[in-house]
Amino acid sequence: MRTNRWWTLTLVCVGSFMLLLDVTIVNIALPEIEQDLDASLTDLQWVVAAYAVALSAGLLTAGSLADRFGRRLLFAVGMGVFTGASLLCGVAGDALVLNAGRVVQGLGAAALLATSLALLAAAYPAGKERHVALAVWGAVSGAALAVGPLAGGVLVEGFGWRWIFLVNLPIGILALLGTLHYVEESRAPVVGPIDWPGFLTLSTALGALSFALLRGNEAGWLSTEVVSGFVAAAVALALFAVVERTRAHPVLPAGVFGRVTTGASVGVLAMSSTAFALLLYLTLYLQTVLRLEPLEAGLRLLPLTLSIFVSSALAARLGSVLPVRWLVSAGLVCIGCGLLLMGGLDPADDWTALLAGQLVTGLGVGLVNPNVVAAALSAVEPEQSGMASGLNNTFRSLGIALGVAVMGAVFSNRVEDSVGGDLAGTALAGRSEDLAHAVSSGGVGAVMDELAPAERGVFAEAARSGFVHGLNSILVFAAVVAFVGAIAVASLIRSHGVTAADRAAAVGH
Repeated sequence: MRTNRWWTLTLVCVGSFMLLLDVTIVNIALPEIEQDLDASLTDLQWVVAAYAVALSAGLLTAGSLADRFGRRLLFAVGMGVFTGASLLCGVAGDALVLNAGRVVQGLGAAALLATSLALLAAAYPAGKERHVALAVWGAVSGAALAVGPLAGGVLVEGFGWRWIFLVNLPIGILALLGTLHYVEESRAPVVGPIDWPGFLTLSTALGALSFALLRGNEAGWLSTEVVSGFVAAAVALALFAVVERTRAHPVLPAGVFGRVTTGASVGVLAMSSTAFALLLYLTLYLQTVLRLEPLEAGLRLLPLTLSIFVSSALAARLGSVLPVRWLVSAGLVCIGCGLLLMGGLDPADDWTALLAGQLVTGLGVGLVNPNVVAAALSAVEPEQSGMASGLNNTFRSLGIALGVAVMGAVFSNRVEDSVGGDLAGTALAGRSEDLAHAVSSGGVGAVMDELAPAERGVFAEAARSGFVHGLNSILVFAAVVAFVGAIAVASLIRSHGVTAADRAAAVGH
């Protein structure tokens, strides 16, 4: 049994690493995909959005199904679907096939992520061992998002964009075989009928909300598609609330939403909407402003990754002696302080200006990740661990979408003001709005090729200054969100001195 525990931890970490890596790794490959498949800007946006929307929409449904039919079964199905969809993406001959593959890949990822924590909870019922396992999972999960640009740079530069998908095949096949052979099955002992109306309305609400958030900045917040997305999400959520009142076995039992569960959800939302969402803008800064190649940009983010690993090991020790709410709150405070340390950039700075902030932010992520999961799992009965896992990861996914959307709006407005001011009185003044959009979306290189030689220097200076001012603004904004999250978590997760390990042990028994 003990050997199987380590196999379970290893395979769950492999699955989580693969699916979370695919959240960020694809951004590096977009220019090559555009050229190779003759893809439009809308096609490229869907390469990113299709995966994220499908992942968000399927998490809670997959978690509930796992409790009913078996967590190992759903994890294995998810691994198979994710691996098969990766093959489809890797051999796609046009953008439509690629985006269809990304949707299927996202659904497979939802099954993997929704069952990951539940499998760990079943394999590690003892408090201290469980917390160590969750710390390892948290370190791997955080590192997967941070190392995406580096991995993408290596694969794209060395083998081509198709290998960011094809590399999943051998890993996925081995992980699937290992899951079927080594991981023990677990499920809720007593289950009722499947709440299909609840699944349908909730998945529609989450998918529509994620879509609207991801498309808002690019398409416009008042555009037909974005407004329709928000309306569809609101209607589906209202229908879900009505339907659930009449169900004997609802998708989300009322007991799931206690103070601790709410606090854990707020904690993971605050972390993912700040530290994780900012990775997109930090990567753009390294490539657009500092003009680094993809591999070079990824290497500059390694301090964040290493800090997450080290602090996760620290969290495993502290989690056995300190109350979970203080660890989560302290982690969010560290994230806020780290973001402030990265702020105040000057256009003349190089990447080392981000170094101290990366280390402190990584420390915070490592403290938050395992402890917020321990709190979420401790708040429900063991038979609801799949639902708790799905709920926690739903807020993780939505947090990234929400953070990218809100900070994108703040960033775009700040860049537009800065670029417009710098170009006032120049020959480019009439194009300041379009040029500012190019800066905020990472399209500086394409614009530079279109400009006359005499105009390039003026635009380059305005672009660098505008991007830096925009990045400084969202770093401060994200820090405030992290600090507010820390206060909310301390208020909601009232552990009364009980440690995360004690709480996990209570669930295990």
